[in-house]
Amino acid sequence: MSESILRISHLSKSFGDNQILKDIDFEVKKGDITCIIGPSGSGKSTLLRCINLLETPSGGDIVFNGESILNSKSKITKYRTLVGMVFQNFNLFANMTALKNCMIGPQKVLKKSKKEAEKTALHYLDKVGMTPYINAKPKQLSGGQQQRVAIAKALSMQPEILLFDEPTSALDPQMVGDVLDVMKDLAKDSGLTMLIVTHEMKFAEDVANNVVFMNSGVIIEEGSPENVLRNPKNPETKEFLKRFFDE
Repeated sequence: MSESILRISHLSKSFGDNQILKDIDFEVKKGDITCIIGPSGSGKSTLLRCINLLETPSGGDIVFNGESILNSKSKITKYRTLVGMVFQNFNLFANMTALKNCMIGPQKVLKKSKKEAEKTALHYLDKVGMTPYINAKPKQLSGGQQQRVAIAKALSMQPEILLFDEPTSALDPQMVGDVLDVMKDLAKDSGLTMLIVTHEMKFAEDVANNVVFMNSGVIIEEGSPENVLRNPKNPETKEFLKRFFDE
């Protein structure tokens, strides 16, 4: 039985009077590939931003490797180095090459030597198929290539968990496949724990071992892709999936 790496317990998030997340509970085991699905505005991205503490939860707890991380500044700092994030819009430094983008975090945050950071960065750039472009700056790359560099950048920090916030939503349709292929390879080969907010249902079915369906800030249904995507029990889940799996 795989051990729990992350436990989200009664998590809530409000912006003023607007409650975005309501009593969210779920667990992630080491090596899990969890896809979070649901309509726009259901709180999926806010959940990821709370998990990696870009947003401070309004209530509840986040337990990482058995320890609550919200009650100690030193734990939060360490936790942030172990939870990577890939954003919709790449978040690359425009004035740096692909290689430098992947080296800066390990050097500045993990205090790795230049040589060590470069070796790690080159390894992950190769893993995402970007070795020919290591000296290119973001504006010289297509959206799909930028996203692959962003994935390598996140991997270069050697996180225990990697979060993806709709990583293909800003891409032209022909570039989506390349990025999804990279993510499929990662899921298959790396043993990395991944949480992926996505609207690519076929990808979720192929890659995830756990699917979470959210709507209106709550988890409506959770389980295997077979159960949630192909045999949903909840009427809201069925209605949402109709347009993706219309037989």
